[in-house]
Amino acid sequence: MAFHKAFENAGKTPGLTVWRIEKMNPVLVPENLHGSFYTGDVYIVFYTTPDFNYNVHLWLGKECSQDESGSGAILCTQLDDCLGGKPKQYRDVQGSESNMFVGYFKNGLVYKEGGVASGFAHVVTNDINVRRLLHVKGRRNVRAHEVPFSWSSFNNGDCFLIDAGVMIYQWNGSKSNFQERIKCCQLAKSIRDGERMGRANIESVDEGSEPSHVIELLGTKPPIPDATVEDVKADKASKTKAKLYMISDASGQLTLTEVAAENPFSMAALSTKECYILDNGPNGHIFLWKGKEASKRERKVGLETCEFFINKEGYSKNTQIELLPENGETPLFTQFFSDWKVKDQSEGLGKVYTIGSHAKIKSVPFDVTKLHSSPAMAAQYNMVDDGSGKVQIWRIEEFTKQPVDPSSYGQFYGEDCYIILYTYKSDGSTKHIIYTWQGLKATNDELGASAYLTFQLDKEMHDLPVQIRVTQGQEPPHLMSLFKDKPIIVYLGGTSRKGGQSAPAPIRLFHIRKNITGAMRAVEVVAEARSLNSNDTFVLKEAQKTYIWKGVGASDAELKTAKYVVSVLGGSAIEIKEGSEPESFWKALGGKQPYQSSKSLKEEMPQHPIRLFGCSNKTGTFIMEEVPGDFTQADLAVDDVMMLDAWNKIFIWFGSSASELEKTESVKYAKEYLESDPSKRDSGTPITIVKQGQEPPTFTGWFLAWDTKMWEMSALEKYLANLKA
Repeated sequence: MAFHKAFENAGKTPGLTVWRIEKMNPVLVPENLHGSFYTGDVYIVFYTTPDFNYNVHLWLGKECSQDESGSGAILCTQLDDCLGGKPKQYRDVQGSESNMFVGYFKNGLVYKEGGVASGFAHVVTNDINVRRLLHVKGRRNVRAHEVPFSWSSFNNGDCFLIDAGVMIYQWNGSKSNFQERIKCCQLAKSIRDGERMGRANIESVDEGSEPSHVIELLGTKPPIPDATVEDVKADKASKTKAKLYMISDASGQLTLTEVAAENPFSMAALSTKECYILDNGPNGHIFLWKGKEASKRERKVGLETCEFFINKEGYSKNTQIELLPENGETPLFTQFFSDWKVKDQSEGLGKVYTIGSHAKIKSVPFDVTKLHSSPAMAAQYNMVDDGSGKVQIWRIEEFTKQPVDPSSYGQFYGEDCYIILYTYKSDGSTKHIIYTWQGLKATNDELGASAYLTFQLDKEMHDLPVQIRVTQGQEPPHLMSLFKDKPIIVYLGGTSRKGGQSAPAPIRLFHIRKNITGAMRAVEVVAEARSLNSNDTFVLKEAQKTYIWKGVGASDAELKTAKYVVSVLGGSAIEIKEGSEPESFWKALGGKQPYQSSKSLKEEMPQHPIRLFGCSNKTGTFIMEEVPGDFTQADLAVDDVMMLDAWNKIFIWFGSSASELEKTESVKYAKEYLESDPSKRDSGTPITIVKQGQEPPTFTGWFLAWDTKMWEMSALEKYLANLKA
């Protein structure tokens, strides 16, 4: 099948690509506008993983036409053919996107009114005459809807963004909560740095304290009503209903035959020579599984067949669709099978398990909760290129830019701020990105100077660069790629200023970990045993000796990075494996202490995703919602209870401002979560309660470079301070 020329380079580099369908053609959406969707349009969101697996999402706006939807489905099939049938395909409908989809856009989704038919285009705009109002909803899966620019759109339970071009006001309802305000801050920053390329100011406004300019924009303010509380109770019974159908063209026409009327299913029910529909429509999901040896005609059935099935069964038009090639199954699909095993996984004394060639179903009563149907996936890569362009770095010193020696590029100190100018070629033209890196221990003067000098550099370059502010420890993948084969090294504190260096500590410990993009990072952590982690590699530097400590789950790539860190620090290193440490190693760390050690790393068993959930009753109903994408310590909301599922154990984390009801309900729901796991997990899995500020290493080890001082200033105060910098 011929495919569109827009797909020629698809899948060649890891990262996220977004196309909007315009007159039957896929048109590339600029990277800094990823996450913004017109409600009248159709989009293809394409994600390539570091190991070159592919996810193709067809996104449908609530006002898109049937013709646009059909064009998008055809183009998704072309993209699938272009990549040899390897991609997993999904359909996501506005407002009902999967956790995987939302996870690509860490700052949230923005829905804009209009579309191609209305003449609206995806362009980076500096239009000072912009007037729009965004209603921001969601504590973790953030969605912003464009609403009429009027006080009548407001309520006191949510946050709103008043976008006036050069000014973006974040309006906080009097009953909006802490986490919603943080997410609204993140979205405001994303709009400023994306759509406005850094050329806008953000001001946070609380209800009742509106400045005169807001009143001028919206008119006299009337009384603001309460928010409408949505019914979020789940229908448990509907989640037990799943059926399996086989698609066949043996008669010359495509037909559906019911294979099993009740789940869980047996893996032997799937034949590699056939295609199947797994119907979980009552729970909002339809899956189409394509066997490797199925006929070409059967394999070509796709989104249109699933949509026909959804309409025939009378399911919601928001039903999510997944198209999965054999050996490309997702956890959301495999949870419906009682005996699912990954490709080539041995059973017993070495028998290799393969897909069956006949149906053999064992019907067992089954229950499943909503949480098990939404595994979190990776966040977006945001890679404009491979980082092979020109790099210039300046350090902020006494309100001026001082060039950094290229030999030390990639090394950042916690008491410094840096400006990184990246220049690259794209579509035959020269483009620029300015990264402003701000250390966690930098002074307010340095933070302010870094923002001002970034603005000044932008003006010198005629307002052409894209500006991105980066906080220590949150370096985006593209910034990490600028240093080629050198990993980023982030020092805990200190400065690299000439003549002003802080004396390094006599004993230093560096935590080395590969992120989801495959990029390596070495972060200095507190030099004590509880900072260790069995998943990773560490470098311990003392006056007389240097050790490279390899955890049981460490990779060869991490070991290579550790050797590079040693070369930067100076000297040679002694390599030691976890469990074979000399006494001098523990002595340097102040004695042996418990540290993060995962049972699953020591056993040859399939790896399970580590997942983080927020537990809240802020809406008036207790809900548990998964944190999408890569989670960090900053995702632990202090006014909530959080649940960390580390597979072999469950942690319940009590935020300092969590309510007693949230604490009680979260423990109860954690037990139900385990009991209802479709994979039949051991009901005796331990549940550990952890309190904010008293986290053990078995908990903190799941977070890269845990910061014990994280909550000395509230997360909201940090975001607001960053916006003013």
